[in-house]
Amino acid sequence: MAKIVPKASKRRLVFLGPIALFIIIYFLFTVGIYGFKLFSLSQKEIELKEKLVSLQAEEQDLKIEIQKLKDPDYLARYARENYLYSKDGEYIIKIEKNKEEKEEEKNYDKYYEYVIYGAGIILVLVFIYILIRSRKK
Repeated sequence: MAKIVPKASKRRLVFLGPIALFIIIYFLFTVGIYGFKLFSLSQKEIELKEKLVSLQAEEQDLKIEIQKLKDPDYLARYARENYLYSKDGEYIIKIEKNKEEKEEEKNYDKYYEYVIYGAGIILVLVFIYILIRSRKK
């Protein structure tokens, strides 16, 4: 025999059911948003800590460089190497790559790019071939 449910409890269920469902969905949505924000903040904290470590290392390197630049011999050598300064009676000859060497480097880069793309296409085709063969069995 079927259990008889009074009309009042049906009305309560029809009225309170959607409200309870809305509250549950809202709660789950809020918890999800909070969890996502917490996760993104922890990721950002990790990134900032890594950046802090790298900046501290860079600061140490710059302090060492400042100490080195206070030495006149190092300063003169640094200026000659980086800014093409010369001593008295010294000539500076700057040798640049010619156009042919530059073109050859560009062609090599294009060739390397074509090899990578070709290998990728071949891998995709082999993967598709294996999938087709496995479905036939």
